[in-house]
Amino acid sequence: MTYRRITVALIWMPMPNHVHGIIILADESERRHAIPEIVRGFKTFSARRVNERAGKRGILWQRGYYEHVIRNEKALDRIRAYIANNPARWANDPESISRAMSAEPGRV
Repeated sequence: MTYRRITVALIWMPMPNHVHGIIILADESERRHAIPEIVRGFKTFSARRVNERAGKRGILWQRGYYEHVIRNEKALDRIRAYIANNPARWANDPESISRAMSAEPGRV
């Protein structure tokens, strides 16, 4: 499915190893973009900027992504809350650097 107008950022949250966001898709202009194209464009643009600022080269983002269709206001509110509260759960994430540093040797 392709869409003509893309609005991003009802809410978005960068995390140390991933990013959460909500993309609103509409059908209002001449040019159409499929979801994989939107994600690829975001990853390409942001990786270039991050690498430029860090003076590095190479891969920044993991290969895949997760998408979910939000079908109603209740689901939208639930997902907004999940995204907004995600940083508070970071310390418990198995991939959290701070958790790995404080864990017993051999355990994360």
